[in-house]
Amino acid sequence: MLDKVVIANRGEIALRILRACHALGIRTVAVHSTVDRNLKHVAMADESVCIGPAPSSESYLNMASIIAAAEVTDAQAIHPGYGFLSENADFAERVEQSGFVFIGPRAETIRLMGDKVEAIRAMKDAGVPCVPGSGGPLGDDNAANIKIAREIGYPIIVKAAGGGGGRGMRVVHTEAHLNAAIQTTKSEAKAAFGNDMVYMEKFLENPRHVEIQVLADGQGNAIHLGERDCSMQRRHQKVVEEAPAPGITPEQRAEIGKVCVEACIRIGYRGAGTFEFLYENGRFYFIEMNTRIQVEHPVTELVTGIDLVREQLMIAAGRKLSIKQEDVVLEGHAIECRINAEDPETFMPCPGPINHFHAPGGPGVRVDSHIYEGYRVPPNYDSMIGKLIVHGPDRETAIARMRVALSEMVVDGIKTNIPLQQRILSDAGFQQGGMNIHYLEKRLKEQKEKTIAIV
Repeated sequence: MLDKVVIANRGEIALRILRACHALGIRTVAVHSTVDRNLKHVAMADESVCIGPAPSSESYLNMASIIAAAEVTDAQAIHPGYGFLSENADFAERVEQSGFVFIGPRAETIRLMGDKVEAIRAMKDAGVPCVPGSGGPLGDDNAANIKIAREIGYPIIVKAAGGGGGRGMRVVHTEAHLNAAIQTTKSEAKAAFGNDMVYMEKFLENPRHVEIQVLADGQGNAIHLGERDCSMQRRHQKVVEEAPAPGITPEQRAEIGKVCVEACIRIGYRGAGTFEFLYENGRFYFIEMNTRIQVEHPVTELVTGIDLVREQLMIAAGRKLSIKQEDVVLEGHAIECRINAEDPETFMPCPGPINHFHAPGGPGVRVDSHIYEGYRVPPNYDSMIGKLIVHGPDRETAIARMRVALSEMVVDGIKTNIPLQQRILSDAGFQQGGMNIHYLEKRLKEQKEKTIAIV
């Protein structure tokens, strides 16, 4: 087993990793920026190292400082969490070259999956169903691009090969706008990702976002842990997630899960990972693979009883998977609401001091959060301050428990999106289940227009 791990992240995921390490008897090193010295996991870690000032570019994205922290504390491994450097192949490579264990996939795997064009090619070769598309990067020949678009059929979407998180993409409905869309997306991709390579796919108009969680040990063993529905999104960012996905049959789950497992074995995947799909008319279409732990991993943990972060640590220690596919049984239903420090109407970030905090409780309620009374939410990072997760014997019970938990949760001193989450949980469409990725934004727009009309 690993002896000491550097946690190269902050907030709730850093605390989550710390707890998993301590449960396994692994000592921890918390690295933090100057503004994060009062984070809960920093106080709970066996050691802590300040790695720079508040800007993430000078702290949590500073590869040299993080590796130096591992060196001065005699740590064995580095866990990147999610975000920041978690899917940076260069960082994974530098960690391994410096003699430490990177708790995640190998650098070449991260690099392969980080290039959306190459990832799609690899998945097609592995038999994973993909969205009809260009099959490679688009060139500067306008006529050739028009031909590809005609073969795919409008509407199409132009995507940056190095993009992610909803950035670097543009929908095109007519041929007249195609060339301009390609050039604009290339320019934006170059500025945002340092890579102007773009590709083209069929734009699915009303899909759901359904993803498959996998675990693989890099030694020829892999399993899937069912699916999550992450279709409640705003500006391509997930707001509510649940497992299992409403309407997905056991036969569909087994079929797509088997394909993902076989793909993991084929590419020599190591660690926890997520295959993200668009799901429409009963069919799955691969869009990308996230080579890290996901924000929404708790819903999978609650329906399977499997600690995903613990498994990451075991795999990083060189252990073979101790879980077989037949051991994975989905029980009940779980829902996660992301709790953000933001105005629930304007969605503007709302940093500041938390004067009072009360965490909800009751059967099946879990709170993953780093906040506490007196904690000051800094303006320098993502606005998520925690996750509220519930589990119940069925979806109806889970919804009921989440509504109660949201009503109990108190975060006083700043604005949060709790009122938004309450509206979502009370929405008839959400309660029905199986809504597409555009549903939430459409409902928010309708509510805004209704409010303006009343005023």
